[in-house]
Amino acid sequence: AKDRACVLCDLQESGELPLRVTHNDTKVNNVLFDQKDKRALVVIDLDTVMPGLAGNDFGDAIRSVANTAAEDERDVSLVQCDLHRMEIFADGFLKSTAETLTQTEMDTLGLSCFCLTVELAVRFLTDYLLGDPYFYCAHPDHNRDRTRNQIALAKDIWAKQTEMKQIIDECLKEYR
Repeated sequence: AKDRACVLCDLQESGELPLRVTHNDTKVNNVLFDQKDKRALVVIDLDTVMPGLAGNDFGDAIRSVANTAAEDERDVSLVQCDLHRMEIFADGFLKSTAETLTQTEMDTLGLSCFCLTVELAVRFLTDYLLGDPYFYCAHPDHNRDRTRNQIALAKDIWAKQTEMKQIIDECLKEYR
């Protein structure tokens, strides 16, 4: 699993993925929406903006937006990656970025969803094992529940890599 989860870092270190200015925390609750038409207006919480990978922003957004359950849902049978939501986000993302992304960046967008979900699972588990010093916890096992949720989501995302690649490729046809 390490070879899959770390592939983006390996590609960046080898120069195949460029560093860009990225948000690095593009979950849905960091987007401000218009109250009337529910259109996304702006990404907020900019304290995490720094050099990073385009796939980090895409993958974290899909991890957040396309999860069919809350991030801390205890019933992991409810956790899946909703490909329709993923497609809607991918279309908007690629509409704005397709002309600037490299081929390798585009080829690894689906994989980035898996990598960022695994990363969050590890971060939640680490926080849990250290006594929850970083993430806010509403109850003693909150980070354990989040960990299990993200592991279930990562498994589902991995199983859907072919469909995710097809969705991304279809979106790219329109914008490239």
